Amino acid sequence: MFGALAKKLFGSANDRSVRAFSKKVQAINALEPDIAKLDDAALAAKTAEFRDRLAKGADLDDLLPEAFAVVREAAKRVLGQRHYDVQLIGGMVLHSGKIAEMKTGEGKTLVATLATYLNALPGKGVHVVTVNDYLARRDAEWMGRVYGFLGLTTGIITHGIDDEERRAAYACDITYGTNNEYGFDYLRDNMKFQRDSMVQRPFAYAIVDEVDSILIDEARTPLIISGPSEDTTDLYVKVNVLIPHLAPEDYEKDEKQRAVSFTETGTSHIEDLLREAGLLKEDTELYDIDNIAVVHHANQALRAHKLFSRDVDYIVKDDKVVIIDEFTGRMMEGRRYSDGLHQALEAKEGVSVQTENQTLASITFQNYFRMYPKLAGMTGTASTEATEFGDIYKLDVVEIPTNVPVQRKDEDDEVYRTGAEKFEAIAELIAQCRAKGQPVLVGTVSIEKSELLSALLKRKNVQHAVLNARFHEQEAGIVAQAGRLGAVTIATNMAGRGTDIQLGGNAEMRIKAECEGLQGDAFIAKEAAIRAEVAAEKEKVLAAGGLYVVGTERHESRRIDNQLRGRSGRQGDPGGSKFFLSLEDDLLRIFGSERMDGMLRKLGLKDGEAIVHPWINKALEKAQQKVEARNYEIRKNLLKFDDVMNDQRKVVYEQRIELMGTDNVADTITDMRREIVDNLVDKHIPEKAYAEQWDAEGLQEEVRRLFALDLPIVDWAKEEGIADQAIRERLHDIVDRRFAEKAANFGPELMRMVERSLLLQVLDQSWKEHLHHLDFLRQAIGLRAYAQKDPLNEYKREAFALFEQMLVRTRENVTAMLARVEIRPEQPPQGLFAEPSQPLTQESRGGPFEDSSGQTLPQDGTLAARPVSSHRVDPADESTWKHSPRNGLCPCGSGKKYKYCHGK
Repeated sequence: MFGALAKKLFGSANDRSVRAFSKKVQAINALEPDIAKLDDAALAAKTAEFRDRLAKGADLDDLLPEAFAVVREAAKRVLGQRHYDVQLIGGMVLHSGKIAEMKTGEGKTLVATLATYLNALPGKGVHVVTVNDYLARRDAEWMGRVYGFLGLTTGIITHGIDDEERRAAYACDITYGTNNEYGFDYLRDNMKFQRDSMVQRPFAYAIVDEVDSILIDEARTPLIISGPSEDTTDLYVKVNVLIPHLAPEDYEKDEKQRAVSFTETGTSHIEDLLREAGLLKEDTELYDIDNIAVVHHANQALRAHKLFSRDVDYIVKDDKVVIIDEFTGRMMEGRRYSDGLHQALEAKEGVSVQTENQTLASITFQNYFRMYPKLAGMTGTASTEATEFGDIYKLDVVEIPTNVPVQRKDEDDEVYRTGAEKFEAIAELIAQCRAKGQPVLVGTVSIEKSELLSALLKRKNVQHAVLNARFHEQEAGIVAQAGRLGAVTIATNMAGRGTDIQLGGNAEMRIKAECEGLQGDAFIAKEAAIRAEVAAEKEKVLAAGGLYVVGTERHESRRIDNQLRGRSGRQGDPGGSKFFLSLEDDLLRIFGSERMDGMLRKLGLKDGEAIVHPWINKALEKAQQKVEARNYEIRKNLLKFDDVMNDQRKVVYEQRIELMGTDNVADTITDMRREIVDNLVDKHIPEKAYAEQWDAEGLQEEVRRLFALDLPIVDWAKEEGIADQAIRERLHDIVDRRFAEKAANFGPELMRMVERSLLLQVLDQSWKEHLHHLDFLRQAIGLRAYAQKDPLNEYKREAFALFEQMLVRTRENVTAMLARVEIRPEQPPQGLFAEPSQPLTQESRGGPFEDSSGQTLPQDGTLAARPVSSHRVDPADESTWKHSPRNGLCPCGSGKKYKYCHGK
């Protein structure tokens, strides 16, 4: 009660935030007359003035009012658009590192120019992140005119450009690109062999457009770069033909959890089928240790057939299975499901089955975007996920008021018993709206549903346009003209479409399409005619009630429903919206429709009748809230596990960059070599152990394996009065001399090149193997819960142990390879640091996405490398001892390691 009273008196926290930002709006508006008096050259010169003031100690907040006023004036002159006061508030929210929630049509693209310009002034680079290449290209060209006018450079990162173009784009003041391209560039940079071949600069500031789509929907699965593993494509095809022979009682399906598994009878049945196909030996069972691969293929084939549907989860195009994004309805070209699921789908659909891939590098969007020191975002629907944004990204959500009050009328949902009745009612409503000239936008959740409705409308002779993954290329054109008189547009999920639906149609898009090739008076006349036609149509559409939005069913997430609704009522336009549901819809069917169906029958609900009541809306909203909360917990739990690997990834990538930044890694190699010797001696000749307890033979064998030296260590151990320290010193001395001789034979410069090249390659190979081990660990660690152990803590403990083993393995492999490496003079060494000649495979959704290379790539976060130093230690000059290797002997002659002596 008191909370409600306080909110009424003082406003909500969001209201107070908006009021605080509004004070600066007055200051910006006060500058407008003076800024407007400047000529173009003087206005553009403001950029240099701002940078000069920053260099003299001013900070960005000091410059904000003047910088925003300059951008507003530049937009007026270049684009003919002036920022509204609420857009200035949105710009301040973005600058403060928060999420600006602005309704559809409020001009988020223009809002971003304010914070982008201000944060680009320090010259560290601003990344503007969009959901697809079309929007990245459009926004960069559109808003780039403003930045160019003010003297800033703009770059674009899109799929398919080469490294030189990427490097140039990242070097610009402002860079537009998609979340996938930014993430994959980061991973690829950390697989390079030379510092100057990396394309990205250190991160500074990012603005994420459609932030809910990218940071929540897209963030469910990691970005992965992978390379080829063993070819098991035949097995996928052979197992695939067996699944249709299964009966319903052979498997259990849980649609809530998106899981399916064999029952006891199903296991017996599939075993019989596998034996008949020759895939299982007669004397073995499916779950024997030797049949792990067969179990894996059978499970993935079962998932492909029973959980994934064509034209809902994916489409088949050009002999490929292409994933459909459930939130945007777009094709996800190049993305693949991981763990063999995509291969199982390919076998199911009879297209070419590609080879499986092995993870070489991966990162989640959560961990990628948290690397930016300053992050902001904008969208039309973020408040429903405010908790997740706060917990994961430390981003607050600020709702920006609309420039003109919203006029749209949102009607209560209509609930029917069957899908057929529902679609018949939708078709009837569409026909009524079309008869009076009111444009209709129909939102569906899948290609299958959009084509079903399209077929129904064709039978009723209702003209319409369909926008789904099959017609992805015409997206902008279809959406732009969805507001024309009597237009009917069917679209799968409208999240992040990025194109406004303007009543009467989009004049600019029509002019671009219809005036192509015209010049002079012909162009002017045609342009004027189009603008007049659009204006006349707009008046008729306004009279008909504006855009009417129809939802064919509720989505699991309220955000997606709100995004669809938000397409209507743009900038104060009239409009309406209504959702039609049936008890056969996934949301209602999965969450207990049987009782509801029985109840409705008892109440006498007849065929074709619908229930309409605000209580129904509230009940559905609560169901959606539960699903959202469950999905958030799943994402949060996955992130906790990924954070463990992320800590290790940072160590590895930092060390790679450090190694690439130096030409001399001799001290690092020496430290690794000495540490190996010390560890070997400690292991085989324990401290305070008697000579007869020493494992001299084991030590001799290990030295032969790692250093390629056949030393008489067994004989040394028999010497009178010999101690472990003496053996340690002999080994250090002999090993150091051996490597010094090799360096002298190669020449110092060539030896340094060989050391650095091998170090990076072995590091990467070890990291790749480590990722493989972590994948297996992650899949099995959940079983620890049965032993009353926390899987997360167990994962942390074992992942750390695996990481330590990887470090040891890397040190040993580098040392062993250097001990045996030989270089033939006739083979020039210039290829030592060549980048992979073939592309790698990128994936996001747990599957490969861009390239696979037969080369073994460095991929291992293994090295406990020290900073490389060229300082020489002089035993006679104590001041030089501080540069001694930590694991080397102390120059004072004590016989102790430096770290235990003068370096302590």
